Amino acid sequence: MGQFRYAERTECMESSILREILKVTAQPGMISLAGGLPSPDAFPVELVKELCDKALTTWKDSILQYGTSEGFAPLLEALSDYLKNDRHIKSAETDRILVTNGSQQILDVVAKLFIMPGDKIAVESPTYLGALQAFNPYQPVYVDIATDEEGVIPESLEEVAVKEKPKFFYLVPTFQNPTGKSIGLERRKAIADIAIKHNLLIVEDDPYGAIRYRGEPLPPIASLASDNILYSGTFSKTFAPGLRLGFVTAPKDLISWMVKAKQSIDLHTSTFVQALAALYLGEGHMKRQIPKICELYRPKQEAMLVALKKHFPSSFFFTEPEGGMFVWAEGPEGFDSLAVYEKAIERKVAYVPGRFFYTRKEDGAGTMRLNFTNSTVEQINSAIATLGELFAEHL
Repeated sequence: MGQFRYAERTECMESSILREILKVTAQPGMISLAGGLPSPDAFPVELVKELCDKALTTWKDSILQYGTSEGFAPLLEALSDYLKNDRHIKSAETDRILVTNGSQQILDVVAKLFIMPGDKIAVESPTYLGALQAFNPYQPVYVDIATDEEGVIPESLEEVAVKEKPKFFYLVPTFQNPTGKSIGLERRKAIADIAIKHNLLIVEDDPYGAIRYRGEPLPPIASLASDNILYSGTFSKTFAPGLRLGFVTAPKDLISWMVKAKQSIDLHTSTFVQALAALYLGEGHMKRQIPKICELYRPKQEAMLVALKKHFPSSFFFTEPEGGMFVWAEGPEGFDSLAVYEKAIERKVAYVPGRFFYTRKEDGAGTMRLNFTNSTVEQINSAIATLGELFAEHL
């Protein structure tokens, strides 16, 4: 631990495996299916220039000053309209919204407010790695919720609620990271009913819900049980991740506690960046940009799915999401994606071994997460062909 007396919680802090993998993907000639990076082609660079000028013209030096912890008032108003009208969360008044530095800050604030060492929290298996990294320093005990090809099984969620009594449930219901799965409408209704019946707190993380290529949109669980749901959103996938802008809507009492927790971290989110988002969202730019993003990503996902069917051994299973940024693949019993990873790197292809998305180290040995948004169709075809050949050799 070095010469200083660090807190015990530091033993639970690990470097992000995704950040470490991204270092490898910087090698010349590497095709990366590893990161969850949006394509730079999706960033509205020219529009951002215009919004910067308009924001300074509209609000002048006030957006270069300190701001309120809750958020920039014009952005809160735009978010309230968006959440009510587009996400159908009718309770999303401005006093039930908090603007954050990315949605990752929301996870850290939730952990700070709710987790004492040894407290139980419930997660999908597998679940978002970034959530585990936010929760781990607070030393929780994880309880897995059973899932199938349709995501979370409501009966398992209720059983966990009754037997384990976790502090909260963490779910990514739409185009889940890492699997790409989405919970269907009837299950969402069942989960909402269970949350109300048992007075549960569900943290609903929804970074990918707007990135849909096929099928009908699904309502957030928060639209069905708003008094029991903390709904987390982000501009990272629909505007630009470098802006580091997230938002959350939740019951007023919970929002007030989140504001207090955020104040001790960073006082407030960048007022200037919030002003850009207020214009981007409030003037309808995001609504026009999302179809462009989907048109950019759709052929990439289709290329990956076609290539997987063509090149991967027939013993492999993979998801076929209707949107989002990831495809999840799983090999037959005895296959170890981590063991093959180094050989894949030698052949200039990177992916994320799936075991890092599980709370138990022994789970997920044969799984992997594949990203398609930040590669070309040609790169995707080449990478999947290479992996298929490598996996066949390994088996």
